[in-house]
Amino acid sequence: MDKNIYNFEVKTISGETISLSPYEGRVLLIVNVASECGFTPQYEGLQKIYEQYQDRGLCVLAFPCNDFGGQEPDDDEKIKVFCQKNFKVTFDLFSKVSVLGPQKLDLYQYLYDCGLEHQGGGWRSQIFGVLKWVLYRLKGKHVPENNEVQWNFHKFLVGKNGIPVASFLSEVSPDSRILTSQLEEELKK
Repeated sequence: MDKNIYNFEVKTISGETISLSPYEGRVLLIVNVASECGFTPQYEGLQKIYEQYQDRGLCVLAFPCNDFGGQEPDDDEKIKVFCQKNFKVTFDLFSKVSVLGPQKLDLYQYLYDCGLEHQGGGWRSQIFGVLKWVLYRLKGKHVPENNEVQWNFHKFLVGKNGIPVASFLSEVSPDSRILTSQLEEELKK
């Protein structure tokens, strides 16, 4: 694949369109987030690992998303205030996007095209998977493909070269060993 993450432009939470090229040489954790989700407390874990690893080259890029259960209904300004007030977020927040369907952010299509297998399965993930499938069908919503984000707080780890190296299901907490061990390996490169 001749592309990398640095070929994309995104909109910040303040509405400014920026290139991802300034992140070159950094390890990125890209996460779709929501303020009314059962996984919303993961903001705390994201902030914690950002503080722990930022001096070694980690950047967390959070993209609010309302694609899953309508769990991010607010506008960018309210999302920003929510994150700062409740979790003291200092990592990078971006404008609310879609990560599924024809209106999905191009960056996310690129992440999907990389074909990474999601990590973090187990029996809880299987049960959650069945519940999500039923919810999607009942609501007439797009059922995510296997390579797509499955719910809020899905994480993609991107190496210093801008190429995605890992994909983690929502159930994988930011400070879990499965994620931090791969993060530390990427930071060493």
